[in-house]
Amino acid sequence: MNKKIAAFCLTLFLGSTLLAAQTIDRFMFPVTTGKLKNGLSVILAEDDSLPVVTVAVAYRAGSIQDPSGKPGLAYLMENLMFRGSQDVPSREHFNFITRVGGMLNASTSEEMTIFYQTVPSNQLALVLWLESDRMRFLDLNEASFEQERKLLLDVVHQKRTSEPYAESQAIFDRMLYIDFPYSHPMLGTEEDIRNLTLEDVREFYATYYAPNNAVLCIAGNFNKPKASELVARYFETLPRGKDVNFAAEPFVYAKKQDIQSTEDPQALNPAAYMGFRVVPTAAKDLYTLKILDYLLMRGRSSRLPRRLLSPDNKIAYQLSGGIDQRGNRTAYQLFVIANNPYPYWINQCQNAIFSELEKLKSAFPPEEEIAKAKAMFKMDYLSQTATSSDRAIYLCREFFTLRNFLDLPLELGNHWKVTATDVVTIAHRYFNTDNSVILNVRTK
Repeated sequence: MNKKIAAFCLTLFLGSTLLAAQTIDRFMFPVTTGKLKNGLSVILAEDDSLPVVTVAVAYRAGSIQDPSGKPGLAYLMENLMFRGSQDVPSREHFNFITRVGGMLNASTSEEMTIFYQTVPSNQLALVLWLESDRMRFLDLNEASFEQERKLLLDVVHQKRTSEPYAESQAIFDRMLYIDFPYSHPMLGTEEDIRNLTLEDVREFYATYYAPNNAVLCIAGNFNKPKASELVARYFETLPRGKDVNFAAEPFVYAKKQDIQSTEDPQALNPAAYMGFRVVPTAAKDLYTLKILDYLLMRGRSSRLPRRLLSPDNKIAYQLSGGIDQRGNRTAYQLFVIANNPYPYWINQCQNAIFSELEKLKSAFPPEEEIAKAKAMFKMDYLSQTATSSDRAIYLCREFFTLRNFLDLPLELGNHWKVTATDVVTIAHRYFNTDNSVILNVRTK
């Protein structure tokens, strides 16, 4: 293979029978994808630079899939996946991996729940066995459910009582996203968690933790024919689950400014959440919005940190934000804490933010500023695949979020095509007062 031009290889297979092959240049490393007869999608990404391999299994089972009135179910399910299966006692999954010198973790987002472990290359079969066992035979019993529910209640209680601005974040999400699947807190509230039942968990597992709702990625140092054989051995006999319709309803909302206020007794200084909805979420708009995000927020010399956080004009104590995507909902969010307890200062912060947005709309950014933003974006984009675990997580996430996984090799180039004109156009389209959602947070 040409070292300067990595290949993106697409292989479609049914079971272990090869149907077709296609090679696409332009990607950073070789990737093979396919699907088993039970609907399990498989991604193989070889890299022999280190003697380790990462196995990631992602389920399209994020907080968006929480049933109405049952927030926190997807997050609770993530923790229950370590509570044992037919051949693996409770919590022994950790011990199996750590005994061979491996590392493991899991996370839940709005769109998916992913489990990943990195082990020495000769332990690939162990990880595939562990993942297949809990995909098919998870032990969901009353004792495990009650223990995990109590742990989650403790986390939510601690978060509510000790983290400033946590409650206001939940209020802002409900203002910005409106409908339940996209606006509820991922962990749920204490009342929500107490109302969850073991039957809720079992139904959620049966619906979403099935091969046809999952993608398995193996990234790192492995032998492709042997890995394919192991995948077939451990996963091919797992039964297909019921088909789930993931089509999202169109996002309809009244285009007008929404400003509300709330009080946070734990907040030391006033703060504000600011959001701008991006509707509809067109692919080209997102490419531009990402470059625009680097102009506004990425790095200390970007426009908003320079205006609000610089030593000469430090009107904000903290500034964060960026693009927030939840399924087919997209928004640009900002959160700012004033550098002074007086309300005047948070007003100054908001005025400064709107001032910078107007500057972006009124003049084309210099080419050198666009070039710098693109260079920073490229560095961060490539860092997503720096290690085998990074690569596995990246491929699983993109598999679920891209309209077409075949477009993945073109993603970096599409961002590179963004022009100063595109940036100004998008700023005019979305960063307007009548498209803004603002929550002011007062101190007690």
